[in-house]
Amino acid sequence: MKAKIICTFLLVNFITLNMFAQDPVLKSAFNGKNLKGWVVPENNIWWSVENGILRAKSGPDKKGSILWTDKEYTDFVIETDFRYDEGTVDTGIFLRNDKEQIQMGISGSLKRDMTGSPYIVGKKYPVEAQNVKEILKPNDWNTIKVIAIAGYYEVWLNNKHVMSYTSDSYVKTGPIGLQLHPNTEMTASFRNIKIGKM
Repeated sequence: MKAKIICTFLLVNFITLNMFAQDPVLKSAFNGKNLKGWVVPENNIWWSVENGILRAKSGPDKKGSILWTDKEYTDFVIETDFRYDEGTVDTGIFLRNDKEQIQMGISGSLKRDMTGSPYIVGKKYPVEAQNVKEILKPNDWNTIKVIAIAGYYEVWLNNKHVMSYTSDSYVKTGPIGLQLHPNTEMTASFRNIKIGKM
């Protein structure tokens, strides 16, 4: 029995190492000109493109919005540059559904920056990303990379690993979304959005 457990452990580790050793090819998911490749919300006033930058800006009613990819993904990596521009920025990357995301900016519930941390509906923030205060560049461009393999999530901020978490409530396949949180006044920018299949 003990030998079987050890063999299972070694096999899982071998598979995991193989997945991470094979760097996926990242393809541009944002052309810098328009919202082609994304599902534009009806009566869109929140998402705009200018000079190669995707901008998320709160509307007058603070309704919020999610910009979803028009493709669905199973295991993937997404990488994007981002910048917190104005107001209390509360955004994030939704992972295949609107119940699990990687937070970016100020958490509405905790009232502090939780960039890189997973927010899971029903569990809130089960873990917190590490050393973000030292890594994040305020009012400047930063780069976040998120890997999602089933319910296993990894996050890098400016090329530094900040978070690992395994969710037991993940959705197997779905689109990737960028969030503009409701009930806040904010502007955030994204550029160089790339996605690769694992």
